[in-house]
Amino acid sequence: MKADRYLFDGSHPCALRKLPCGSKDDHVKKEDILAKTAENLEKMAALQDAFYADGREGLVIILQALDAAGKDSTIKHVMGGLNPQGVQVTSFKQPTSEEKDHDFLWRVNKVLPPRGSIAIFNRSYYEDVLVVQVHDLQKTYQMAPRVLEDSKKDFFEKRYRLIRSYEEYLYENSYRVVKIFLHVSKDEQKKRFLERIDRPEKNWKFSCSDLKERMRFDEYLDTFDEVITATATKHSPWYAIPADQKWYTRYLVSEIVLDALQKSCHEYPVLSDDAKAELLNCKAALEQE
Repeated sequence: MKADRYLFDGSHPCALRKLPCGSKDDHVKKEDILAKTAENLEKMAALQDAFYADGREGLVIILQALDAAGKDSTIKHVMGGLNPQGVQVTSFKQPTSEEKDHDFLWRVNKVLPPRGSIAIFNRSYYEDVLVVQVHDLQKTYQMAPRVLEDSKKDFFEKRYRLIRSYEEYLYENSYRVVKIFLHVSKDEQKKRFLERIDRPEKNWKFSCSDLKERMRFDEYLDTFDEVITATATKHSPWYAIPADQKWYTRYLVSEIVLDALQKSCHEYPVLSDDAKAELLNCKAALEQE
């Protein structure tokens, strides 16, 4: 699948500046991609039904990105066709005081779905090695000196190790974790910011703080390179996909989610002979009414 070009599984480092933000390098036609996306969404819906009935695995889809990369619209257009009964979307905002009083994985583990369900994380525990690292927020933590006296490098290398261990823990407990970075260019981000300012119905999506974060655009790219490289594994891979053209982004995400569902357990439960016989008795009773 085309998304494999953007796969990071721990076998090679991530270098976002060498990756495209648009579809041009993949030599695709928009009309073909739209048709393939529609096909993928139908397949996803059918597989999700069996995945939910099977109930032996859980699936966690993590979306990370810089501002205005299209996380919300991706969730709406790619996941909107799934049965909401088996999908749980969680948006992780700035931690509350209660969340700060716990370990950084606490709030995530609380919303882990039951097996048979799909969790979609709009941002995630990765904020604790992204925003926290860029802004040196770890210095403000109420933690023991033995933790905070580490150098910045050591502090976050330990966080990377904890994340890898947590994702391996989930895998060993019959969950799959797939992580997607929406790679938007600085020019496209500017265009989308201006649209949010110019269109009244989108004003609520823009904050003056977005401009302050934009000033750190290159610093965030460097940090994402480090984070993706440090936490990409075979069992919990990263995909760093183009995000400048939403129609192509949605196609690649649909490919990734479809692939994850295909690899997961998705067999409808098979009834025992006794249960099948009981069904036939129930059918006969209904037909005689």
